[in-house]
Amino acid sequence: MDTPNPSQLRREPGTALHRQLFMVLRDQIARGAYGVGELIPAEDALCAQFDVSRITVRRAVSDLEHLGLVEKRPGRGTFVRAVPRAQRPQPSFGLIESLGRQARETEVTVLKVETAPAPATVAQQLQLEAGAVAVHAVRLRSAHGTPMMVTDAWVPQEVGRNVTATELQKRALFEILMAEGIKFGRVIQEVTAVAADPVLAGLLRVDLGAPLVRLVRLLHDRRKRPVQHITIHFTGERSRVLMEVPAEAVNTMGAGQIVHDLELPPG
Repeated sequence: MDTPNPSQLRREPGTALHRQLFMVLRDQIARGAYGVGELIPAEDALCAQFDVSRITVRRAVSDLEHLGLVEKRPGRGTFVRAVPRAQRPQPSFGLIESLGRQARETEVTVLKVETAPAPATVAQQLQLEAGAVAVHAVRLRSAHGTPMMVTDAWVPQEVGRNVTATELQKRALFEILMAEGIKFGRVIQEVTAVAADPVLAGLLRVDLGAPLVRLVRLLHDRRKRPVQHITIHFTGERSRVLMEVPAEAVNTMGAGQIVHDLELPPG
């Protein structure tokens, strides 16, 4: 059985110890260090092993229990009841189909719809004049009461005139745009990691500073005009990004590219 080293837990501001311990134990369960029906170490053992308090251990185990990975049996200990899925479905659908699936499989809460000046970076990517107004929609998507992702979308005013809170409760944003005659073409995506700020932490029900995936997607129409800028935040514990790259696109940007944002010293 693997024995983690206490040094695996970082003791720095913004790195919650109970979330780190949760992830270590979850990964051990996934690797088979603790099989289904087996005991995980007792509170005292985990406290000593990771040099943390009982409260930290209890919060970590509670998170495992919330995911259905372990169960507490009074007087006996905490047992593994399930293993995180090892086999995951392969991507077999296109963007529009995946957007439709996402809309069907989640419930939407419309948090904001407004017409406002687009932020400078958004305006630039949508090819709008500085200070130009656009339609702004913020939504929360949940599955069975569990928040899955927060979407923050901007649409040029001329194509977003029918984007209202009422309409967004009935259908997805891409469906409203398609009803306006938009035919989607090129898509540019950027995936980064960020720490949850107070607003996102509250909406997604994660700890302040918890790691989140941020996906920024710029959609164009068939005439190569940008028609939607959307930023999506979600936790990697509940959602993931699937990609399928055909052989003919392996040596193109379609395969994705890692870009390092480091300022190099002058030569």
